[in-house]
This record gives sequence, structure tokens and C-alpha cells, in this order.
Amino acid sequence: MRRWLAAFLHRRPGVRLSLLLSAPLAWLGLAYLGALAALFVTAFYTTDTFTGNLVRTFTWANFRDLVTVEVYRTVALRSIGVALAVTAIDLAVAFPMAFAMAKLASPRAQRWLAIAVLTPLWASYLVKAYAWRVMLSSGGLLGWGFGVTATILTLAYLWLPYMILPIYAGLERLPDSLLEAAGDLGARSWRVFRTVVWPLAFPAVVAGSIFTFSLSLGDYIAVKIVGGRSQLIGNVVYDNIGAANNLPFAAAVATVPVVIMLVYLAAVRRTGALESL
Repeated sequence: MRRWLAAFLHRRPGVRLSLLLSAPLAWLGLAYLGALAALFVTAFYTTDTFTGNLVRTFTWANFRDLVTVEVYRTVALRSIGVALAVTAIDLAVAFPMAFAMAKLASPRAQRWLAIAVLTPLWASYLVKAYAWRVMLSSGGLLGWGFGVTATILTLAYLWLPYMILPIYAGLERLPDSLLEAAGDLGARSWRVFRTVVWPLAFPAVVAGSIFTFSLSLGDYIAVKIVGGRSQLIGNVVYDNIGAANNLPFAAAVATVPVVIMLVYLAAVRRTGALESL
């Protein structure tokens, strides 16, 4: 029986792969998709204001409040704006760094530069966030105070490696012969970038933007530390789980970044970038 099974699996690599992936996929379905389904279901419940107990009655009240109450619309738009700003800043900083690493540095220097990019990830999130708090506070090195600008700068620093590494990996696969051929044909630097480098690096840029955009959209710790009175979507979720004890409304708010990311991924997919990753 064992020999027959071994021979069968050897002849059917697809079945062997399915068996190997069955355990992690089952865990993914239970831990992630199951929790996500529970989140969506809870979003249609309410909380008894007198007892604080969960009322399992289907209602659109939570989503209606998200749309009609101005403060929640403002928080959602601010969160999207912060995520876009962080992604734009990281792209502007990461692209030249990644290009220098991939095309200008020697192989030995590339290894050291990759270690340098990864080094900030070894430090604690809170240590880095509080370091920016010290720099941006009154009397600090920058002294700009707290607010949305401080939140954007802090998040841009925190997530910068997640933009550098995918772009570096994408540019490393770019053949040097294409750049040399474009130069031999008389193309100037901007045209080489626009017609050769950018189209081939765009999927890597998309991969990096997925990290920076989604991580910024759901963050709630950095804005608590450096954001002053500003609030993002993550803070509204946190406050309704904790102080307000309104789990259904927190679940409804948590669906906002999920929907935004689905729209973002759908828009990216239409460009064909995901198929090129």
C-alpha cells in the first residue's frame, strides 16, 4: 500500500502539491478568512447602550453612520490621503536608492546596502516612533510639533524598506544591455527612464506601494504617538473596541480599509502589473 501510494504521488505532482499545501491553506481559511467573515457579520450587529451587550439583530445602522456622520467621512478621507502621501514619499526616496543599489553599486556593496536597508526593521516599532516624537516635538531637532505632517513623516520612515526592496529586486532583473542599447541609440536619460526603466520597474513599484499604502491605511500606533489630535481609521477602530465598547461599529469601520484595498488592487490589476510580478 505504501509503495502504491508513493508511486501514485510520484506520478501525480499536482496531488502531491495539494497535500503539502492543504494544512497551511486550512489554517489560512480558519484563522484569516474565518476571522474576516466574523468581522463582516459583526458589523451588522449593534450594542445595547444600557447593558453593553451585543445585540445580534441585522441592521445597516453602523454603515449608515459611517456615510452620514461627517467626522467619519473626514477620518476616512484623511486616512486615504495619509496613505497616498506616505506611498508617494517612499517612492520618491526609494526609487533612486534602489536604482543605485541595483545598477551602480558593486556586488559587494549591494550586499552591504541591502543590510543597511533591512537594519531599521530590526529595531522596535515603538522605539522608532518615539524617536520621531522626540525629533518633532517642541524643542526637538525639527520642532514641527505633532499632527498629520508628523504622522506622514513617521510612517514614511517606518515603511520605506518595504518600498526599497521590491524596487531593488525589480531593477536588479533589468538587463544592463537594454540601458546600453538605449544610450547607443541616442536616448537621453529621461527618455531611457520613461521608455525602458519605468515600464519594467512598474510591477515592482506596485508591489511596494501595496505594502506602504495598506500598512499606512491601517496604522493606529504612530498617529497616537506623533499625530496629536488627528485620527485615522485605525484609531477609530481601537477606540470603539476599547473605551466605547462598541465592537459592531468597530467592525464596520474596519471594513473600510478592506474595501479600499480591494478597490486599489482591482485598479492595479487593470494595469496588468500584478500579472508581471
